[in-house]
Amino acid sequence: MKMGHLAITVRNMEESVRFYTTAFGLKKAFELSRPETGEPWIVYLYMGDGQFIELFYGGEKDYTWDEHDRAYNHVCFVADDIHEAVKRIEDAGYTLRKAPKVGIDGNWQAWIDDPDGVRVEIMQLGESSPHMKAIREITF
Repeated sequence: MKMGHLAITVRNMEESVRFYTTAFGLKKAFELSRPETGEPWIVYLYMGDGQFIELFYGGEKDYTWDEHDRAYNHVCFVADDIHEAVKRIEDAGYTLRKAPKVGIDGNWQAWIDDPDGVRVEIMQLGESSPHMKAIREITF
């Protein structure tokens, strides 16, 4: 099993599509309209490997993450080269929340918020990190 999609309700679809396509290189795949009204409903962005981000129209209430919330925490994108990924994000006109550094797990990580306040981690896996060890050892 693998992740099929991450769904986010957004306030400004154009701004969110721009963020994920320019900062992360995702590709706009297709859109769906509401069957009952024909109004725009969902935009799908393709990440590769059969995975999508699903952006829903209609976000009205502001979202503020709090570490004590029992809910979605953040999404993480894995990059082959974190410095190249960060350069792409900054060249697209976005500012990081936290610059790249090596975390306690031995992986490089950087952070940014999307236009709706969703926390996004960018990670480059370290060769000796527990993540890489698990990737090498766990089979399905």
